[in-house]
Amino acid sequence: MRKPLVAGNAKMNLDAKCLLGLLEALKADLALKPPGCDVAYCPPFTMLADAGRVLAGSAVALGAQNMHWESADAFTGEIAPAMLLETGCRYVILGHSERRHLFGETDEIVRRKVTAALNAGLHPIVCIGETEEERKAGATEVVLTRQVVGSLGGITLEDPSRLVVAYEPVWAIGTGVTPSPEQAEEAHRHVRAELGKILGSEAAERIRILYGGSVKPDNAAAFLGRENIDGALVGGACLRADSFLPIIRAA
Repeated sequence: MRKPLVAGNAKMNLDAKCLLGLLEALKADLALKPPGCDVAYCPPFTMLADAGRVLAGSAVALGAQNMHWESADAFTGEIAPAMLLETGCRYVILGHSERRHLFGETDEIVRRKVTAALNAGLHPIVCIGETEEERKAGATEVVLTRQVVGSLGGITLEDPSRLVVAYEPVWAIGTGVTPSPEQAEEAHRHVRAELGKILGSEAAERIRILYGGSVKPDNAAAFLGRENIDGALVGGACLRADSFLPIIRAA
């Protein structure tokens, strides 16, 4: 049985005061009413250390939004896996569509990062998803297969539960437009089948696949009730406790 995971991605939002206040609110609420799912929050790099201190011992795990695949060297502006671990990070988002489309990250780069994250003891949340043009062209499954194979093919996976995949249709991220729960489930089912081909069916059944893309309190339950949707990667709705907590409760 896969335990649901709800992860918040703050992206480049919130100042330190607002972020820490939000985390305190999440921590307090979830201490009173423990969630029946795993919860993670991924703030900007500059706030990781302070966020780690606030969340230590709470029901909310700390995550980062990116990392480099090398452990050290001349990579100005980059962050190594061990640096994330020092702040208390457990999760790291890799291959988000904004990294792929705005910063040119390829499947090969994502695969290197996934390998490094797993070797360091982190739980990678690997993002995949098609653009609006690709969906209109009927290429959703082709794109998802390419990204699954390119980003995860050949990795060594001793504990499949440590790997998380997030299906985020690019056209739904931050737009307020979403696929139907049935369309999302269909994509998740395809992704799980492709994971089975490259990692084995037993491993595929243990890997959590999250849905992301304009997840809100009023649509979360419809997505999270599907057989192959194991949680949510939440963007805008994670910036306020009163919109993030209902999504956690829905899981």
